[in-house]
Amino acid sequence: MKIVIDTTAATLTRVSGDEEIAHGLYTKEAFEEISRQWVRVGWSLSYYHTFSWFGLPILQLPEDLIRLQEVIYRWRPGVIVETGIYQGGSLLFHASLLEAIWPEAIGLEAIGAGRVVGVDREIPAAVREAIASHPLAKRITLIEGDSTAPQTVAQVEKEVLDSAPVLVILDSGHSRDHVALELERYAPLVTPGSYIVATDGIMHDLSDVPRGQRDWATDNPLTAAREFTARHPEFVEEQPPWPCYTGPLTKNVTYWPGAWLKRAG
Repeated sequence: MKIVIDTTAATLTRVSGDEEIAHGLYTKEAFEEISRQWVRVGWSLSYYHTFSWFGLPILQLPEDLIRLQEVIYRWRPGVIVETGIYQGGSLLFHASLLEAIWPEAIGLEAIGAGRVVGVDREIPAAVREAIASHPLAKRITLIEGDSTAPQTVAQVEKEVLDSAPVLVILDSGHSRDHVALELERYAPLVTPGSYIVATDGIMHDLSDVPRGQRDWATDNPLTAAREFTARHPEFVEEQPPWPCYTGPLTKNVTYWPGAWLKRAG
């Protein structure tokens, strides 16, 4: 397959074998095709490694973070649970948004609304120190352990008790089996109307790029998420709506396709 962009004729043509499909260059179809290839090339070059939040690395596509911000602002979660924290940038991202939404919680002996719970198999001392020394540290609880282990899930359950709404973001292991188990373990914590987010489903479209792996075509979070919703009708795949757009585009440019699973209610 190849893509031909003709800026003189203002067309984009997708060629696959003997089939050619042409679109105007300034159309929704062209935007989606170009965006797909941009995401694939950027991922192969580790573009997402170039971003940080409050000085700590945050390995996400900026558009995904902005879309997440829109959801956090709309739903005002009492607790955000994230599995997989890397060096802590995402925890500070969540905490800074909750600080703006729930400022009155600061100074209380025990923060009720506006907390972040981060879970990871191993949390290096340097990461703990970076988070502990940050002004938003009071909003963040770290739990070290396998995210799918019953004892770890039990610790998280204690942290989210009576703290609705609860938003869960899964960003640790990205194999189909691991994400499937995380979904089963953490979905019960999600409050009606909120989401569990199975990140990095883009892996399904990276099996043929540099640094990708062939088995990612089926072994990925997107496959796990869709199998989960087939088993759990109380959750539906739903891209959060764009609050201020009236044009023809309908799809996020994202590393998280099919990630947003909303609980009915």
